[in-house]
Amino acid sequence: MFIPSCRPILIGSLPLADHAEAMRLILAHTPEIPLWPQLPKNPKEGMIRQFLTGFPGLVDDGNRYWIDTGSPHFADEMAAFYQDYMLTADDPALLKTSRFALGADSAAGFFTFMDVLAAGKLPPLTVKGQVTGPVTTGIGVKDQHGNSILYDDNLRDMLVKLLARKGCWQVAEMRRFTGAVPPIVFIDEPGLVSFGASGFAGVSREMAAETVAEVIGAIKAAGGLAGLHICANGDWGPALTSDTDIISFDAYFYFDNFILYREPLIDFLTRGGILAWGIVPTGDPLVVAKESAASLFDKWQAQLAVLASFGFSEEQLMAQTLIAPSCGTGSLTPELAGKVLTMTGELSQLARATKLQAFSGRPEKGLPKK
Repeated sequence: MFIPSCRPILIGSLPLADHAEAMRLILAHTPEIPLWPQLPKNPKEGMIRQFLTGFPGLVDDGNRYWIDTGSPHFADEMAAFYQDYMLTADDPALLKTSRFALGADSAAGFFTFMDVLAAGKLPPLTVKGQVTGPVTTGIGVKDQHGNSILYDDNLRDMLVKLLARKGCWQVAEMRRFTGAVPPIVFIDEPGLVSFGASGFAGVSREMAAETVAEVIGAIKAAGGLAGLHICANGDWGPALTSDTDIISFDAYFYFDNFILYREPLIDFLTRGGILAWGIVPTGDPLVVAKESAASLFDKWQAQLAVLASFGFSEEQLMAQTLIAPSCGTGSLTPELAGKVLTMTGELSQLARATKLQAFSGRPEKGLPKK
């Protein structure tokens, strides 16, 4: 259904304030697998706040937000939440206008994206959405006392269900434009490899794996491909042994750590798992400035050869590869963000023009001849 073959894909955030401008940039560099833009310059489009609309007890005063469990109406709001959850489970058509829809005020990029797709000027192979994972969100969202809601069993359960449903809602909306190929929803979840670290104290391996598994399962049950985007470094075991279809990792800085998990990585690839190879750096502006598509192509080829030594052909690995930035570009300058997108597209074209042509013995349609 979906063979990525080194096509380029992006992570959501961009350092812009205009969604139409962001979409033009996205379509210029990743027209086959475009995504909706997250613009953190807009107050409600931070990676955590963006997906909280619809959560019981949410208070947003414009400067900060929290969950007020002390409200006299909170118990009624919880009951209404679970009622809506069950209703949408019984009839998924109710998702469209439910509390689980993305909000126009906090995810305007999604609706701009839908308008672009509806115009139908450039039919994509598939499309990509995203939702922040429950561990990262649960740590970042506080109650009225300043406690992370992840550690409260009731609040954590509602959060997982909210995020899962928001992933399902995106699948339902996007699949109208993808034909036979399922839409992709990435779960942005550095917490899945960071449990036990200082910022994730009290998060067990089991808690991280179970909460993320529920979101993955919901996206897949809705008919989408589930991806895990993890730009952190840590224990890759839970991610590789999860039921996700795609793993997006920071190959620029953390490839050597990633391949230490040899056996689960082999199992993931053997079952058809896809790697979104985050070989284009985003975290350090100086590193972004010094690199080029040519230098990154050399680095990626060396990594490809290492992974091939695990018992895979380079041809098979490339069929299961997406070329990606290591993370979003929201913290970069617009100029460097543009360079990241340019390098991603150019690196993908280099890989497909040189490697895939070598395997097939003929130029791939749409790619420059060598």
